[in-house]
Parts: sequence; C-alpha cells; structure tokens
Amino acid sequence: MLKLFGFIEDACKFIDQQWGKKPDAGIILGTGLGPLAEQIDVEASIEYGDIPHFPKSTATSHRGRLVCGTLCGVSVMAMEGRFHMYEGYPLDQITLPVRVMKHLGAKLLIASNAAGGMNPNYRNGDIVVIEDHINLMGDNPLIGVNDDRLGPRFPDMCEPYDLALVDEALAIARRNDIIAHKGVFVAVAGPNLETRAEYRFLRTIGADVVGMSTVPEVITAVHCGLKTVAFSVITDMCLPDALKPANVEEIIATANEAEPRLRTLVTGMLETLSKS
Repeated sequence: MLKLFGFIEDACKFIDQQWGKKPDAGIILGTGLGPLAEQIDVEASIEYGDIPHFPKSTATSHRGRLVCGTLCGVSVMAMEGRFHMYEGYPLDQITLPVRVMKHLGAKLLIASNAAGGMNPNYRNGDIVVIEDHINLMGDNPLIGVNDDRLGPRFPDMCEPYDLALVDEALAIARRNDIIAHKGVFVAVAGPNLETRAEYRFLRTIGADVVGMSTVPEVITAVHCGLKTVAFSVITDMCLPDALKPANVEEIIATANEAEPRLRTLVTGMLETLSKS
C-alpha cells in the first residue's frame, strides 16, 4: 500500500492534464448501466488504458473509459465500466479509481451494479438502495502495510453507506414512482454464478442481492473518507426452488431497461449534493 500513494499521484497528474478540473462526485457505472454517462456534459473522455496504473476493463458491456464533466450542475468523474476480481486484478488496483476520485477532490461516491435478487419480494428490473453489505470475496483491498496518508489502519464500518443518503434515495424513488427497496448486498468473487445451496446460504445470512463488485470500492471509500450511496439493479431472480439458467444477454437487457430509472435516482442525488 505504500507504493499506492505514488500510483495515485501519477494517475491524478495525468487526468489533471487531460481535464484540469476537480470532481465533486465520483460515479461507478456497472453492467448495462453505461448509458447514464451519455447525460454528462463531457469535458474529457479518457480510456482506462491511457491512465497510469489503471487496469483495462474486460467485462461484458463495460465501455472502459473515464468520463469527466458536469451533470446536474455538479462536477463529476464517471467510470463507464468497472474492474472485477474475477478479471484477475488485485483489489488495490481495482479500487485505485476510487482513491483517485478522492485525491482529486470528490466528496461523494455513487456506485451501481447489476445483481441477482434473492429476496422473494423483489422482481427483475427493481432497484435496491444498498444499506449494508457482506464481504465474501475472500480478500480485502486494505490488506498490507497501511499508508496513513490514505486512511486509518482500522476503518470503522458501522455505516459504510451513508444512511441519510439512503433515505434521500428512497424518497427520490417515491417521488418518481420508481420501485426501490432497501437491502443488503453480498459480494462474491465470481465469475461463476451461485449454486442453489449457495443462494440458500446467502439468503440465510441476511443478504437480499448478490454480485461480484462494489464492496471493494465501498471499503476503500470508507477508508479514504468518501460518503457513499450505491444501487443494485435486479437483473435476474436467484430463488433456489425456482432457479433457471442465467442468460447474460437477458441480464444486460434488463439492466439497460432499468437504466432510465437508475438515472433518475443518480441525478436526484446529484441535485441534492448541488443544493448542500
């Protein structure tokens, strides 16, 4: 982690040369949710492969670029596609963009993902505002010698998702007649989906949705002092007694169909930030 500070500075210097402004918020767009980036008044678009120490996104439907500009009057830095543990990258590299956002001045992180729904009250296309998480990835981005310039050795996780922002997101959903739930997200390594027995286990330990991302970024956000709000779009139902083979094309199509509703929530959160 001691080398990480230099990596952050290198990436920030490059982005600053391309953009020259500071973000108030960072946005991470997951599977099928990239079209939200089209709403940004773009001032700089940077391929991940051009940014020092950034990995390349290999996940299906992830565009793989950093979009910098203005959305709802707020200066934003949006990741059009993210990185995953199953792509073979270490978690400190996967979460580097979050640290870069913070180092450049961001105060808020908005994250989104496509996830499997295990709560029987959910339906495909519903949005879940994440209120807490369970890390079953078998790894942690903070493992290693701590660099106190980046955050504390033992960050507290009693409120990884800002509960005031959770309530605000749910209020925005109600005002716009969007079906949104408050739930617990569990992160697994992937890339395979879960067995029926694993879905039963995950539901038993308190998870409502399951996915292969987000938790490392949120742990890092807590470590570096970013407030966070995160959303899951339910793209397939994972009920063990009615389980069907997953179809990646259908998952992406469901995420795309839900994207306008997610966009409403994200822009609503940014409008709240602009007024604060």
